[in-house]
Amino acid sequence: MINKRLLIKNLLSHTNENSFYDKKQKLFFGAKDGKAKFLKHICALSNSNSENNAYIIIGVEDEENKIIGVDFFDDSKIQNLVNAYLYNPPKIEYENVSFPRLPRNKVIGLVTIYPNNKVTSLLKNVWKYKKDTIFYRRGSNSMPFLGDNFQLKNTNKIPVDAIIKNASNNIELTLNGVFDFVNNHKPEHHPQYKVFHEQFVLCWAGKKKLINNSEFFSRVDIELINEQVQLFFSALDDVKIAYNTNSFIITEFIFLGLENQEKQYPLEKTIINFKNNGKYAIVKEFLFKSPVFNNEIMVHIYNTSNFLVDKIVENKALSKTEKEDVLKLPTNYLISYLHGFLEAEEQLKKTKNYIKNLANKTIYVKFKETLRIMRKVKYN
Repeated sequence: MINKRLLIKNLLSHTNENSFYDKKQKLFFGAKDGKAKFLKHICALSNSNSENNAYIIIGVEDEENKIIGVDFFDDSKIQNLVNAYLYNPPKIEYENVSFPRLPRNKVIGLVTIYPNNKVTSLLKNVWKYKKDTIFYRRGSNSMPFLGDNFQLKNTNKIPVDAIIKNASNNIELTLNGVFDFVNNHKPEHHPQYKVFHEQFVLCWAGKKKLINNSEFFSRVDIELINEQVQLFFSALDDVKIAYNTNSFIITEFIFLGLENQEKQYPLEKTIINFKNNGKYAIVKEFLFKSPVFNNEIMVHIYNTSNFLVDKIVENKALSKTEKEDVLKLPTNYLISYLHGFLEAEEQLKKTKNYIKNLANKTIYVKFKETLRIMRKVKYN
């Protein structure tokens, strides 16, 4: 098995980006140019690595090669984005890789582009890049191919195979990973581990609580130690955990509703299936069914929220009551979004800097969680 943390270190040891790996400080899927540049790099790396994996590392400061980390990213539909915009799209995988020196809510994103031995091009226009454009790697740059009859080349198989071989796991790395996980979690979060098929070591931790006599966990963190990959991270939601001989099952709930009507709603079930051949698969089942509230009430909540956002954008002073209402903005906009007010997502994003600078840091976490849930609902 590949230790993804060691793989990233080996890739970064090259210092400079090259024709089989790229590094980014962040991904910006919310902007057209950010999405387009990501697709350009996927296309170029695929065309320049027809017989070996290629990689994009997310969360690295480019000039000094410093590991700074990014938020946990659970967008399992990233393959759909590639499929929608690329002709002959490669299979890609986004993994959240933990590093001991980073805060527990930060990871390094690792995008793996698997070889498909086909010429990949743009299926449609995206930002300033035109349909049918073929990109390839020239050193650290993703370049458009301007000639005819692009030919796939295989120049990186030997060095990439060597990097992967040097990133193979061993007992020492696995044990160190377990100790890192346990030491980085508070005792009240009950860090523990389980071994599946005598090959996979899975650790998890979370704050236990009882709701209507059912056991839930909050602030849940789950990591596959063999590969140093975080499989699940939730800062605020309530989670149920179950497991058997072959599977580990996480059911995520969200606490949602208007005042005095809040209740838990199942959002998504994640099943990690472990196989005897040394592989594992993650299956996700979207469970969410939106609550329905009176339409007149929802119109009032949406308009009131927009009025508050306008004052924030215009940098106007807020009253004491309005400051308290800001704390409800993520929930109110989420409910509005679920009732068809699709502009609620962009309205909420306008408050990012204001909410981020509030003394109450929990509200910013809720802000990010709300956008994550909106994204899940939109894709499903």
